[in-house]
Amino acid sequence: MSDKDTSDRSPTPNKGEPLRKFLVVVDGTPESEVALKFAARRALHTNGVVALFAILEPGDFQHWLGVESIMREEARQEAEAILHRLAAQVNDLTGRLPELIIREGKKAEQLKELIEEDHSIAILVLAAGTGKEGPGPLVQLVASAAENAFPIPVTVVPGSLTDEEIEVLA
Repeated sequence: MSDKDTSDRSPTPNKGEPLRKFLVVVDGTPESEVALKFAARRALHTNGVVALFAILEPGDFQHWLGVESIMREEARQEAEAILHRLAAQVNDLTGRLPELIIREGKKAEQLKELIEEDHSIAILVLAAGTGKEGPGPLVQLVASAAENAFPIPVTVVPGSLTDEEIEVLA
């Protein structure tokens, strides 16, 4: 079986198998918190778990190693703080602590690599941006050409959903 084979992604795990994961890319935006709440409610209702994924994108200071190192460490600390704050929310909503993942690199590449590596990730949950900038780069990627498709279902929820609307939908 190749690393890219997704045939073992089961929507309902058998006894002894890992629970299916709802993957949420978190970046501190209000939209990512909507995606998190939706994923947490879906996980609760389907006996799944949530995985929170923060991606540290490379900086533009590679010729200033000292500055780049400091900026990278500050970005990691900020991502860890966001992940821990959101993990508490997921725990409150589901009664389970989520998996926390931090990687460095380009968002789309790191996201695809993680999905290919972890076959218990069953669904990617994204929330569309609500600003004039558009739905966001990952949502745009999902909506673009087939060669950018992820090997799992992707749920895109409106970033403007209220907690009450999430409860009804999830």
